Amino acid sequence: MPASAPEDVLSGVSRETRDRLQVYADLLRKWQPVINLVGPRTLPHLWTRHFVDSAQLHSLIPAGARTLVDFGSGAGFPGLVLAILGVPDVHLVESDQRKAAFLREVARATGAAATIHAARIESIDPFSADVVTARALAPLVDLLGFAAPFLAPDSICLFPKGQQAEDEVSIASKTWNIAVDRIQSVTDPSASILRVSEVSRA
Repeated sequence: MPASAPEDVLSGVSRETRDRLQVYADLLRKWQPVINLVGPRTLPHLWTRHFVDSAQLHSLIPAGARTLVDFGSGAGFPGLVLAILGVPDVHLVESDQRKAAFLREVARATGAAATIHAARIESIDPFSADVVTARALAPLVDLLGFAAPFLAPDSICLFPKGQQAEDEVSIASKTWNIAVDRIQSVTDPSASILRVSEVSRA
């Protein structure tokens, strides 16, 4: 890791999985004029900007992990992509009711093993998750506050971050004890994925 090129991330998936991802992409383009699911400028680069960017997290999920919680799922990135790629039990948390409806439709159409929680993160009764993800939702210090009730001792968090990643780690470390690995993003040379473990209040 990282793979040599963005296209390598999906090179090993089956034709069936690619077809399911295509169904997802088609639905997103259909719903986009009604609901602003992704930034309009990213639509021409939908596969690299959103699907590959999400799929690269799959290789970072520990073997044997079953339950994944994705906060602020929006259009389903990265959680719904990871469900289609085979994570067994994915929970998508999205408070926007229209976006939650979109997520339900994609899950139905693709057969993804995803449960949609159309609610605010704080209103959900916590349950143990092996992996917590969130993309473009909040600073790291806030994400850790959301994630902590869902984390078991061996759980990890996977948070894609941009150029401010190091600043976010520095700020979060003032109130949280964390172990952080930084993985270079395959889709953006200025971005990284923070793999966070051993989370506890400082």
